[in-house]
Amino acid sequence: MDIRVGRVVAAEPFPEARKPAYKLTIDFGPTIGIKRSSAQITEHYAVETLVGRAVAAVVNFPPRQIGKFMSEVLTLGFPDSEGAVVLFAPDQVAPVGGRLF
Repeated sequence: MDIRVGRVVAAEPFPEARKPAYKLTIDFGPTIGIKRSSAQITEHYAVETLVGRAVAAVVNFPPRQIGKFMSEVLTLGFPDSEGAVVLFAPDQVAPVGGRLF
């Protein structure tokens, strides 16, 4: 599993998703590039707060079609006590594209 840090460069609502979600565009640097992801993170994050945020994602899973949207990476998070997703991200500045050891 190839897990990399990326920076959200765009975020928008995904009203067509079965469960509430956002469409994220994430920059993983020159090696991986810009990828898109569907993320069910609406409970803890407003769409306007996501741009510029560091996130961790699995970048080597096959793309997954979600409605008319192609999700290219799996953005990672943990469930809180209610089951809502809390994003997993580095707690210090890490360069985009950095790989989890």
